[in-house]
Amino acid sequence: MTRNPPTDRRASTRDHASGVEGRLDAADGTDTVVDDRCPEYDVVTTPVLVVGAGAAGARVAIELAESGIESLVIGKRDHGDAHTTWAAGGINAALGSLDPDDDWAIHAADTLNEGHHLNDPEAVELTAKGMPDRIRELDEWGMPFDRTDDGTINQRYFGAQSYRRTCFVGDRTGEAVLETLIDRARELEVPYRDNVMITRLLSDGTRIDGAVGFDMETGQGMLFRTNHVVLAAGGFSALYHRHSSRDDENNGDGQALALEAGARLADLEFVQFHPTGMVGDRYGEEWDGRLVTEAVRGEGGRLYNADGERFMERYSPDQMELDARDVVARAIAQEIREGRGTETGGVYLDISHRDSEYVRDRLPAMVERFDSLGVDITEEPMEVAPTAHYTMGGVGIDFRTGETGVEGLYAVGETVAGVHGANRLGGNSLAETVAIGKHVGDHVASEVTDGDDEPELTGGHRALAEREFRALDDLAASDGTITPRELLDDLGDALWETAGILRDAEGLRNGLDELADIRARTADLRVDGDRTSRSFEYAVDLSFSLTVAEAMLRAALERRESRGAHYRTDFPETNPSWRVNILVSIDDGELSTSHRGVGEPSAAVREALEEGYELDYHHLE
Repeated sequence: MTRNPPTDRRASTRDHASGVEGRLDAADGTDTVVDDRCPEYDVVTTPVLVVGAGAAGARVAIELAESGIESLVIGKRDHGDAHTTWAAGGINAALGSLDPDDDWAIHAADTLNEGHHLNDPEAVELTAKGMPDRIRELDEWGMPFDRTDDGTINQRYFGAQSYRRTCFVGDRTGEAVLETLIDRARELEVPYRDNVMITRLLSDGTRIDGAVGFDMETGQGMLFRTNHVVLAAGGFSALYHRHSSRDDENNGDGQALALEAGARLADLEFVQFHPTGMVGDRYGEEWDGRLVTEAVRGEGGRLYNADGERFMERYSPDQMELDARDVVARAIAQEIREGRGTETGGVYLDISHRDSEYVRDRLPAMVERFDSLGVDITEEPMEVAPTAHYTMGGVGIDFRTGETGVEGLYAVGETVAGVHGANRLGGNSLAETVAIGKHVGDHVASEVTDGDDEPELTGGHRALAEREFRALDDLAASDGTITPRELLDDLGDALWETAGILRDAEGLRNGLDELADIRARTADLRVDGDRTSRSFEYAVDLSFSLTVAEAMLRAALERRESRGAHYRTDFPETNPSWRVNILVSIDDGELSTSHRGVGEPSAAVREALEEGYELDYHHLE
């Protein structure tokens, strides 16, 4: 296979599948198909389409290129502007730089404990085993890791980790990971295309024949002919009104696309609420929920309520601020609910007891951000409160291959479920992208054949694509009275109130009722602008978000216990009989749930679990 960009391939100007005359667009080498029955659209052919240009998608594409396989990476934003850059604190690997007793099996055990043993054990072990090599690989590719005095890669504590295994670049680790991967992809001449949004996968429920979307800068429809699609489109935490993502990403598009193509979703009820998001009433609405990295607590940051009490001493006297994220988030929520929060609805996070130069060296982005808001974190505390941050659930895959059960459809990164179980260990999100991304890229490369250079598109899928283009045109022409942003805001409020940190059956049912009402109101939708407008983008997001929100609510209602990030006040105990994954699929046009048993870890990991390794926070004191 060649590595030439797919847009350089000159396909025939006559599309034999539909008999429609097209014209060649000499600017980028794509076919522009013109048909009176549907809007104009371009046709792009590629052996592998990677949907998502963050770390997971980039690592898949790198592996493909190193195997000599051509792919096209597409993203909804400018190249390099992916959600990966918001993962600040670090990336896990059992290097033993500071704690030589650490090893991959203990990393795996910590991951399973944090995930309350709903994780896919094979996925956990692939990640933990692979990460030392992936860190060394990133180092070789030029990632500027912080170093110890003797020149080894430095590591810090992160919540619920037995040892210091989180490698970092100050507090901009995700940005550094993505920059390093992009530089490597450019060396390999991996082609990419910015500002493209996929709205439908062409699938009969059993196999993939391509994808449909549009160019967000021009509004032009795009039909991708391909036999292999890798979804690396992120999670769905931005469905909540208070979240750590930007409003225009992590809307559930990857999960919705896979579900509608015939794949199953798993573990959707597990949404991680990070303990420390910025408080909008203090810092401004645009900052509400923005993440204050766990690195602040990893470097010794302390939590205080409005009474000046270091309250984690009551909730977790051994692990304190570095207990599991769900534990710390519920503790903060409890303090606020019982009246010990600040006037603006948060608690205090304080790192000012550490040397100011140390703080500036280890947390430069946090120092800069708060400086811009008139707060010197080396001298005074930050106000924080929980925020929706990460979604453990997603597409069910085979982690050695990335296969989804739909032929030709693969998934990776936060789009999938399995590594994190019921709660994610901090520092494992970036680890999963590169560790599993390599496996998925390697497998997809083995599946590509010479025939994938010119994949066929059935007449039925051509018709499905053209129906999608007409539907997008109709959506852009919506002239009702309610904007997509209004409905997305209402959805975010409903989920925060009914499926937030604390849940019960009544609230979850109310959430489904509110969701049905929002769906009904889409009949009066108004899109302001054409297909290049943010309003149109939000309208497309709304469709994905409603689908995933319903699936999440139904899974949360189904799980009648508390486990990890899913806390039911009407079922507050963990029930061993619920050690199952809840799956969501589409059957006869309706969402349905089923259960699947969880596998057991290997002997090496079982031994590490039995040893009972645990962080002693007081090492930091």
